[in-house]
Amino acid sequence: MKKVFLIAAMALFGFGVQAQDENGGGQTAMGSWLIEANTGFGAPVGANTAFSLTSVDGDTSWSIGAEGGYFVADDLAVKVGLGYADNGLNTFSYKIGAKYYISSMIPVQVDYAGASIKDVDENPSYIGLQGGYAIFLGQNVSLEPGLRYNLALNDVYENALQFNIGFALHF
Repeated sequence: MKKVFLIAAMALFGFGVQAQDENGGGQTAMGSWLIEANTGFGAPVGANTAFSLTSVDGDTSWSIGAEGGYFVADDLAVKVGLGYADNGLNTFSYKIGAKYYISSMIPVQVDYAGASIKDVDENPSYIGLQGGYAIFLGQNVSLEPGLRYNLALNDVYENALQFNIGFALHF
């Protein structure tokens, strides 16, 4: 079983490198645009710009969001994101940050994320650190699995580690 996973990982890595070579790294070139949607496994309370659906003991909560960015230099994008969650609190989330692609394939991101939650005394805010690997599936699409750490900036909310699978469109 370990061999199957190793072969699959090597195939995905090789496909990503091949697609990157064929496209000349144009997806992350200065002047390009980026639109992202992520799954937010382990996302913190509030400040969520990812897609999620959870149901526990008959209580269902969901969130929807997206992020967009502009490459101000080769491999460096400035990003913003918006999200909404119906988790019993009606949460509107926002994010601003920067994403850098090391060797045009290893994305690292630093951002500030916050939320506006109706009828709470203190809204959440986080500094986020994220890293992963970009698998370019063609000229305009990439799959970006990664890890993210959210450092809470207020005492009411907790730090959170989450696993993301991102889907990005490059123009």
